Amino acid sequence: MKYLLVLAVLMVAFWLWRNGRRQDQAEAARQQRPEPRPAPGTPQPMARCASCGLHLPQADALPGPGGWYCSAEHRAQAR
Repeated sequence: MKYLLVLAVLMVAFWLWRNGRRQDQAEAARQQRPEPRPAPGTPQPMARCASCGLHLPQADALPGPGGWYCSAEHRAQAR
């Protein structure tokens, strides 16, 4: 009888340990998800490159002195 009790305690301890690991893994996966980008069909704010005048989504533009830039080279030219 005592072996059944020990086995039951071990099974409960294993179940609790395994359940805790699953929760930890789920939390780590949630924290590693990148910030969601807007869906392709939704309107996005646009920015105009201060160097060449190209219009591009503001999420892809680089901020710099004097406005937004389409590339690091154009931002470096403004300095």
